[in-house]
Amino acid sequence: MLAVKVRAVHGNSNGAYGSPRVYKELVHQGEIVSEKTIAKVMQIEGIVGRKKRRYKVTTDSRHTECIADNLLKRNFSATSPNEVWVTDVTAIWSTTGWVYLAAMLDLYSRRIVGWATSESNDTDLALAALNCAIVQRRPSRGLIHHSDRGSPYGSTNYRKALDAHGIIPSMSRSGDCWDNAVAESFFSSIKTERTEGTWYANHAAVTRDVADYIDRFYNPERLHSTIGYVSPIEYELATALDEEAA
Repeated sequence: MLAVKVRAVHGNSNGAYGSPRVYKELVHQGEIVSEKTIAKVMQIEGIVGRKKRRYKVTTDSRHTECIADNLLKRNFSATSPNEVWVTDVTAIWSTTGWVYLAAMLDLYSRRIVGWATSESNDTDLALAALNCAIVQRRPSRGLIHHSDRGSPYGSTNYRKALDAHGIIPSMSRSGDCWDNAVAESFFSSIKTERTEGTWYANHAAVTRDVADYIDRFYNPERLHSTIGYVSPIEYELATALDEEAA
């Protein structure tokens, strides 16, 4: 029964998917159906995707640290992996206080290539996410690293880490969230689809759930509209196979 399949896809997304992504996932599974039909089934069954909300601002650009030029200028595209990474920090509430999540995203596939959590929004947190990405991806020199103007990204230690790996810094303009819209979009997704309204006992509980969202769902399964409604890992694998065949 189609309604059962729709509920299964919707449930696997933790209630996040609306009719476009439910439709795309069922097509991936071989179902012959229209998006209009899926939307009608979801309406009849009372199934709805989660709505995005606004969240706590975590950036403090009132500092005297180094500021880099904006190299992206809102061109959020890349022709290959490890060409451009974007990064940012968001806050997730637990009963013991705010937990900060720093994430690094590859613009080519929208894959999260590095992340870290901390009870402090500082340079150590930003460096932990950067180092995680470098270990996992081993990028060549010349990679562009784009962030907002938060003080961790302009700090001496962070700039030294970028320089050591031949990574070129780029920063958004002051107070302009649209200059780092892709990172902001990821945080909107994780909060809408997972953390918003979830009770977390402490920092460790937040970290476990973030790991599950990124490693089990977002990177390998979540359908991303920008890359043709496939998951980031699926997109990277498909394009790698195309290059081998060429």
